[in-house]
Amino acid sequence: MTQERYRNLAEWPLMGTALIFLTAYAWQVIGAIEGRDADVLEVVMWITWAIFAVDYVTNLSLAEDRRRWFIRNLHELLIVALPFFRPLRLLRLVTLLAVLHRTIGETLRGRVVTYVAGSAALLVFVGALAVLDVEQSAPDAKIVTFGDALWWAITTITTVGYGDMYPVTAIGRMVAAALMMSGIAVLGVVTASIASWLVQRIEEGTEAAAGAAEAPVLTEVNELQQEVLALRREIEALRSEKSI
Repeated sequence: MTQERYRNLAEWPLMGTALIFLTAYAWQVIGAIEGRDADVLEVVMWITWAIFAVDYVTNLSLAEDRRRWFIRNLHELLIVALPFFRPLRLLRLVTLLAVLHRTIGETLRGRVVTYVAGSAALLVFVGALAVLDVEQSAPDAKIVTFGDALWWAITTITTVGYGDMYPVTAIGRMVAAALMMSGIAVLGVVTASIASWLVQRIEEGTEAAAGAAEAPVLTEVNELQQEVLALRREIEALRSEKSI
């Protein structure tokens, strides 16, 4: 089996695995699950980690140039190698973005809009979960509920930052920095997409206006061509009469 065929077969199962992990992690964080239920959720998350680990090893073994694939896919190694830091476990959800990128529309603008919208929504949700996970039990924490975390994530990714809520832990501030940089990237892509759309509309309008302006000229040219053809026929007819 080739690597490309394997990736095509595995992308949807991996997306399902990522969604299962997200559900378990969100349930654990938002519900503040403890005891046996928390142990069950933890087992589910470790099983998803094992699936991602198997996927990484399989991709590496099927790659034609393993060294090149390893270097170009270091982010996938991070997804597998950082399961011990709870907020960093959310790196596994990069799989959702990869599958989204493969399944959205074929047009460039359709890809950009769908990819950006999906990425932004996922980043907000994941950022809220990550910061709530590390902040809700910290002393003097400002973010203690999921509603607080969601509001903070939205204001952070949009680079508004009201300052009413902010992380007090080191990992929470790392999450905030990553979310701010992601927000700048998302806004940049949106701005570029809108600019591209405006340029295309202006070009289409210019071409339409040019076509409308050229229409009378083309009509006159066609009329002149018809007159020239008629004159040539008359000349040919006169020559034929003289020759007779």
